[in-house]
Amino acid sequence: MTPQAFIEKWRAATLKERSAAQEHFIDLCRLLEEPTPAEADPDGTWYAFEKGATKAGGGDGWADVWKRGCFAWEYKGKGKDLQAAFKQLQLYTPALEYPPLLIVSDIDSIVIHTAFTGTVPEVHVITLDDLARPEKRQLLKWAFADPEKLRPGRTTAEVTEQAARQFAELARRLRQRGHEPHQVAHFLNRILFCFFAEDVGLLPQNLFTRLLENTLKQPTLFQSQVSALFAAMARGGGFGIEVIAWFNGGLFDSNSQALPLENDEIRLLTALGHQDWSSIEPAIIGTLFERGLDPAKRAQLGAHYTDPATIQKLIRPTLVEPLRREWEETRAAIEQAIARTRSGHSRKAEALYQGFLERLRNFRVLDPACGSGNFLYLALRALKDLEHQVILEAEALGLHREFPAVGPETVHGIEINPYAAELARVTVWIGDIQWMLAHGFNVARDPILRPLETIEERDAILSPDGTEPEWPEADVIIGNPPFLGGSRMLGELGEEYVSRLRERYQGRVPGGADLVTYWFEKARAQIEAGKAQRAGLVATNSIRGGANRKVLARILESGEIFEAWSDEPWVNEGAAVRVSLVCFGPRDHGQPRRLDGKAVAGIHADLTAGGGGDITQAARLPENAGVCFMGASKKGPFDIPGDRARQWLELPNPHGRPNSEVLRPLWNGIDLTRRPRDKWIIDFGTDMSEQEAALYEAPFAYLVEHVKPVREKNRREAYRKYWWRHAESRPGMRRALAPLPRYIATPEVAKHRLFVWMHPAILPDQKLYAIARGDDVTFGILHSRFHELWALRLGSRHGAGNDPR
Repeated sequence: MTPQAFIEKWRAATLKERSAAQEHFIDLCRLLEEPTPAEADPDGTWYAFEKGATKAGGGDGWADVWKRGCFAWEYKGKGKDLQAAFKQLQLYTPALEYPPLLIVSDIDSIVIHTAFTGTVPEVHVITLDDLARPEKRQLLKWAFADPEKLRPGRTTAEVTEQAARQFAELARRLRQRGHEPHQVAHFLNRILFCFFAEDVGLLPQNLFTRLLENTLKQPTLFQSQVSALFAAMARGGGFGIEVIAWFNGGLFDSNSQALPLENDEIRLLTALGHQDWSSIEPAIIGTLFERGLDPAKRAQLGAHYTDPATIQKLIRPTLVEPLRREWEETRAAIEQAIARTRSGHSRKAEALYQGFLERLRNFRVLDPACGSGNFLYLALRALKDLEHQVILEAEALGLHREFPAVGPETVHGIEINPYAAELARVTVWIGDIQWMLAHGFNVARDPILRPLETIEERDAILSPDGTEPEWPEADVIIGNPPFLGGSRMLGELGEEYVSRLRERYQGRVPGGADLVTYWFEKARAQIEAGKAQRAGLVATNSIRGGANRKVLARILESGEIFEAWSDEPWVNEGAAVRVSLVCFGPRDHGQPRRLDGKAVAGIHADLTAGGGGDITQAARLPENAGVCFMGASKKGPFDIPGDRARQWLELPNPHGRPNSEVLRPLWNGIDLTRRPRDKWIIDFGTDMSEQEAALYEAPFAYLVEHVKPVREKNRREAYRKYWWRHAESRPGMRRALAPLPRYIATPEVAKHRLFVWMHPAILPDQKLYAIARGDDVTFGILHSRFHELWALRLGSRHGAGNDPR
């Protein structure tokens, strides 16, 4: 069929939708020289008219035409509402296997909506007359045969990142002018939501952008007019000649006052208003905005973030798969109930269906370290997807279609950072609204934003009075608790807080364990008490060893680890790290056991597969006690270049003793694995007094100038008092090494586990471990293949390079 013949035939046609649809589509196939559905797929398994099931509400099919991996296509009669047809397709995208293109047509025009995951949607309109143009026909040809050609160039992540950077600059400028940081953050969160609300149609068309454009001419009006809009959104009602919906939810509260902006800042916001805010990515918007609005995290703005697919490795086994199995059992029971009823309708089937929907709607997810809400949003989306799938599958069985009711009240969070806590609420609100609109549903009203008091701003592991805080009951606990090593906790959290924390959890969490392990223990306790069913948490991969591993061992005493990823890349506070993802629950809960994506018989506390020997039960040999030592820890610039040390070796001292007594070569892991750096260290031993040390004039004078100012600021009294000595001088190591002609050293972290003979004059730094043995037998055992396998298995991995520790 020629383009002209097609245009003339269908311009004259006055057929109604059902009469015209299939003939129009077949003619289109002829025009584009594409096979029709029956020609390409006689069985109708991947390309068919009337794809779907007979719906309870009347009508056949979920789409008038469907081609797997290409499109879903819905027809309406001439002049009918194509937006309604688009919403109908959106409603059934799960049943249609999420086609990348949603196409609607009223014969006079064809509208292609792109629906590629993670991209900003685009719309292509092709009128009947446009079909005379080759480039327009090419768009349709791609839709039929190569939809990837229609994939939009911009991703939602790119749009989100660009917006976050511009908001961060605005936040910086407002803080520079003296506005309080939390006030700035609250103001900009509301601005962000106004942009989003405008672009998804919750505010009258372009209202906020028009307001900004008008105040560009009179910047002094900005504060009063935006404040008036915020107030209208808080209560609902009139704003000039426009009627504003009731938003509230806590974001638009009684404090509706906007901050004053300068002309160039209003211009920046106006430019931001012309972006497509409807497609910002909730799974990353919170993280990026938190970095931009929180002054302490601004340096991380350009850093990467954890992608949603990685977070799904915890959400899938703890939440999605168990509920899917429950639904499959329920659906089988529904099918049996329907089969026993001649009419095809059964009260029992309806009761089973409604009961499962109620189960989903009462399901609760807790993230006790929710940050800016990524886990909560993705968990909510997973629950809404599952509910929608259940509704569609029930409809296919002949039951009535229900309106989705899973909403933001499903998710609970605890977060100590006020910037993150409010952003978590905004993230969940935006994600919920986006999901509803993307699936063809109207957004709830009165209010649009349901209050999210379930996201609490408080400490999750220690109350102000030193007691253990209660967590809300939930079906599932998920999250990414803060990473902070046991040795860094004192410096970051303060000695008083850490002391109270360790005292409160004494006997449950080892004293030297990382901060993240306290969340693991509390989640374990919730499950044991019947206040949660399952948990899935992130930890640094060091949780597999040392004091940290005892927390996983405690989990195995009262339950089991049913899924884990032992060593995965992750992004924490903008830095690339290696983590373990651990899912656990009570014993015999019916979950399949998987480790690193593979089925296993069980999972040990070191996150290795069960079935063989459990080496976490290995005990230390008493014969090897007092043999291996961490090197000296300085806590100050005691090290000096070799040239300076050799000059000092020739200098006299008042008491006639040589500087060689307090100067010695210093080696760390780099010296051992690469080449010596020629570093020396001033070493006044373990008990030399300040008066004695002062007699070694040049070294002592150097420490007075360079070390003393540093150590005087140290939080530990002993480090301040004995500032001329190394903070941890390792007297035990010195006694063990003293009689030896040589000793063995190995780096704490290295790509290869190697051991090197060391001269006794060399002082090992804290990143080297000294082994107090001088015999060849021990050296040979340490370098054997047997010991290498043992060391790699029992040791953990460190940093982004994932090197053995």
